[in-house]
Amino acid sequence: MRNIQGRVREIVDISTPVDADCVRCVAGADAAYTGTHIFAGVVVMSFPSLALLERVCEVQPVTFPYIPGLLAFREGPAIASAFGKLSRQADVIFINGHGYSHPTRAGLASHVGVALDIPAIGIAKSSLVGTAVEPERREGSQVPLTEAGEVIGMAVRTRSGSKPIYVSAGYRIDLATAVSLTLAAIRHGRFPEPLRCADLLAKMCLRNTTTSSCPQKKP
Repeated sequence: MRNIQGRVREIVDISTPVDADCVRCVAGADAAYTGTHIFAGVVVMSFPSLALLERVCEVQPVTFPYIPGLLAFREGPAIASAFGKLSRQADVIFINGHGYSHPTRAGLASHVGVALDIPAIGIAKSSLVGTAVEPERREGSQVPLTEAGEVIGMAVRTRSGSKPIYVSAGYRIDLATAVSLTLAAIRHGRFPEPLRCADLLAKMCLRNTTTSSCPQKKP
């Protein structure tokens, strides 16, 4: 598994900016669990309006335990399969997990981005590695997340007074663009709207417990 992460790191490009003016469609991906199954939800939205275009759910047995740093092997296959059900491809995807801000510099967002060959951004509630001072409390404040003098991500205050989130480049995107797109996608909480809705979808699918019950189209 560490060898696989090393190969993914060799492929990952986190220096190429994405032209935000060319981004027309963004996606968010998240997962929920029962004791035996993983429910991966993917939501696709227009950008910058963030109107819902499509949503899908993939249910698979849990085949890998939770091990910090190895989330890609637990959630990656189900998330990639969910993307395979979509009728359209997003220009950029938000993943609930780390990208470059990972001990191997290749977290879940990097693995999914490489697998799909789509620019990917990692969004996390807390840092997995590295340190950052607390951003100012105003919306949009950001400070670098660093390890050994290297900037590996950004702690970003997306809403005034809320806890910061940790943004990192995952694949085929640079950190500055990842942060800019993240802030542009904030609507009803501290997480980008596609990711917030993907979380709700995954939990809805879990409650329904069957793939046939998962919502597939815009309501």
